[in-house]
Amino acid sequence: MIHLNGKTAIVTGGANGIGRAIAELFRDAGASVVVADIEEASAMEGIRCLCADVSISADAVRVVEEALAVSGRIDVLCNNAAYLGQVHGALEADEAEFERCFAVSLMGTQHFTKAVLPHMIRQQSGSIINISSVQGMVGARTSAAYTSLKHALAGYTRSVAYDYGLHGVRCNAICPGAIQTRISPKPGDELHARQIGKTFLGRTGDPREVAYAALFLASDASSYITGAIIPVDGGWTAM
Repeated sequence: MIHLNGKTAIVTGGANGIGRAIAELFRDAGASVVVADIEEASAMEGIRCLCADVSISADAVRVVEEALAVSGRIDVLCNNAAYLGQVHGALEADEAEFERCFAVSLMGTQHFTKAVLPHMIRQQSGSIINISSVQGMVGARTSAAYTSLKHALAGYTRSVAYDYGLHGVRCNAICPGAIQTRISPKPGDELHARQIGKTFLGRTGDPREVAYAALFLASDASSYITGAIIPVDGGWTAM
């Protein structure tokens, strides 16, 4: 049975959706979990929730320091926070849209990764999980900034895996497909139907189905997996 007993984990963007499902599953698997989110999280029993903007490096350092106070170590970092906002094609997207996607999705991942790496290197162990998207593997309409930065996360993941593998630090990425969350298209909408049409399973996924993939990558059961880009997409990217 996969467990995270004795491990300390940080989940960014964990107040809602996929991030919340990951945080709760990590807790259920035995980890001490700290959630960092710009939004206030509704109560999650047994999980410490901190208000933090991942695009600010000082916030990342503060969250890591508070997580270290739990056990003196950081075993798992899940970089889930991302910026979606209004999405546009390249002709309509302005600099602010690109800059915010860059600041949250990529630099937020960098800030937290940079903050945990010295501790993982000292421990000679650690698992970093970056939540990308199927749009980090294939194209999508009217989402130039979001798709570009999700593609960038794949390169970032492989770079971290390459540089720190000899220190026992693993880094992998998960690419969720159409997952039903509060910001997803509603059943019956044209976009919802189009998403279902891209899957082999004929349905959207549940956040917990992504969380189980994250749990595997966080655990010792995946000890020989690093630098991997793993779709959890119902077959979307296999077409």
